[in-house]
Amino acid sequence: METLSYEIIIDAPKEKIWDVLWENKSYSEWTKFFNPKSASIMKSDWQVGGKTYFTNADGEGMVSTIDSLEKPGQIIFKHLGMVDKDGNEDTQSKEVMEWSGCFEKYILIDFEGKTKLHTEVQVDKEWRDHMNEGFNKGLQIVKELSEAK
Repeated sequence: METLSYEIIIDAPKEKIWDVLWENKSYSEWTKFFNPKSASIMKSDWQVGGKTYFTNADGEGMVSTIDSLEKPGQIIFKHLGMVDKDGNEDTQSKEVMEWSGCFEKYILIDFEGKTKLHTEVQVDKEWRDHMNEGFNKGLQIVKELSEAK
């Protein structure tokens, strides 16, 4: 596993950026680069230790939990496993156990009158290019949506 990190300076308050990151419509917009063939959807109970699902339009994707939440300053997701289109969760297979427990972090920091969005994700090296493309393009969309009046 390796940790990839990304930063972007956004001329908007933390609260607005937080909303762009996690509201359904804007979430699907900025995450489209991770899965161009299907809309990305996030469903969460917004509870530390609860359930969060990152899926495509068919309901397939990852099941995670919120490890830490300080709205609107930071959120840390801990990925637990996969979920299929029927809602069945796999948190125990050998394939899943190889990466289960990886973190994905979003930290918003006041920075010279603007906000610095810092993200980190733990991935296998084989996913590096995919994550780089998704985050580099996606965070630019977050910036554009957050700075729009």
